[in-house]
Amino acid sequence: MNFELNSDLIENVTYDEITLGRSARLLRTLTLNDIKAFAAVSGDTNPAHLDAEYANDTLYHGVIAHGMWGGALISALLGTHFPGPGTIYLDQVLHFTKPVRIGDTLTVTATVISKDDARKSVELDCQVLNQKGERVLHGTARVLAPTEKVRLPHVNAPQIQLFDPQARFNELLALGAGLAAVRCAVVHPCDAGSLSGAMDSARYGLIVPVLIGPEGRIRHLAQEAGIDLGGTEIISVPHSHAAAELAAEMAVKGEVEVLMKGSLHTDELVHAVLVRPALRTGRRMSHVFRFDIPLYRKPLLITDAALNIRPSLQEKVDIIQNAIDFARVLGVATPKVAILSAVETVNPNIPSTLDAAALCKMAERGQIKGGVLDGPLAFDNAISAHAAQVKNIRSAVAGDVDILAVPDLESGNMLAKQLEYLAGASGAGVVLGARVPIALTSRADGPMNRVSSALLALLAAHSARREQSRQAR
Repeated sequence: MNFELNSDLIENVTYDEITLGRSARLLRTLTLNDIKAFAAVSGDTNPAHLDAEYANDTLYHGVIAHGMWGGALISALLGTHFPGPGTIYLDQVLHFTKPVRIGDTLTVTATVISKDDARKSVELDCQVLNQKGERVLHGTARVLAPTEKVRLPHVNAPQIQLFDPQARFNELLALGAGLAAVRCAVVHPCDAGSLSGAMDSARYGLIVPVLIGPEGRIRHLAQEAGIDLGGTEIISVPHSHAAAELAAEMAVKGEVEVLMKGSLHTDELVHAVLVRPALRTGRRMSHVFRFDIPLYRKPLLITDAALNIRPSLQEKVDIIQNAIDFARVLGVATPKVAILSAVETVNPNIPSTLDAAALCKMAERGQIKGGVLDGPLAFDNAISAHAAQVKNIRSAVAGDVDILAVPDLESGNMLAKQLEYLAGASGAGVVLGARVPIALTSRADGPMNRVSSALLALLAAHSARREQSRQAR
């Protein structure tokens, strides 16, 4: 007699109910996420399972599942369904005969071949076939079968959120594939993080760094931290203020296309740019964070969380336009912008809701171009289409947002840090609105974040090149 699985209830089969020849089966289709999850849980990161380029040169010419993933399916069948809850594994013999590839559907069958009444143990023949009927795995299992009947509601397995920072980082780097490195003034790189970030960015082919700061201090730091400066150009100046002034002047002269913040305060660098009319565009300078977030399916931009403290309505127009233009540079054809507030209704006592309503109307009238705006939206309504639906909000933005426009720097900064430190997000930042982009990093940023910020600045610089070329024609 065959035993088919019931998805609603878990009911075990006791030793006394088990007869020779009785069997059970389950079906499972292998996905890439299965492979990643198994690698994360087991620690088996063999590139044959995770690196397509490497796997193509192996015996099997492509990514394959871990062999023990198939073994785990046998364990799932025995422990969950047949014999089910109360089963204790004694031993398992496995023979691996064919690889399992992404998209393969496996049929796992366990058939009783012997019973031991004295020990209440059962021996089962285990077969795993793919969708072609080919045997990929087989063997025998011996278990202690349960002696008491159990019938329980099906327990859902804990969800595994797969987030691969390296894969997301590689996807971001791919946006800059084929773009030439840009000459970049690295302003006062006098701590290990900013200096190594600049040199890492150079090694990735994103920038040609010009280090501006006290040369002796920079070289001593490099020696202490084991950072290879190679033939990197260093322009020696006595302090951070002089470094910012010189970097801005080099940008005016067209000697650099990007600025990168080192170990100086953001205000010091931004002020050096602001006081030079040749670097102004007529648009408010603003900061944009780009985050890869484990629980959100695509990159998310947040603006402005680092530069404008309490922006006016007109300043918000520039802030949002900067972000829309940059999202388009990142490949988002029509960015969706959620204008955040504490509530989703216009309330005269909450100024940010009034600004949000005005900004949406300005977008309708063409004063903000290239994106779809909605607001005011509370954070949950912006991120979750379900939350918006519950509150009867009809929105083309909710649940599919690309840009979060925050009311002020305080709320934006807190949101950004919460995403990074509580949600495991990977972030990078860039200042836009001037003639040259500024790669802006924090002292707490890791190497990947700093390189990502350089990549954002590279993309912005090449976009500026194309725009200048278009205007020249």
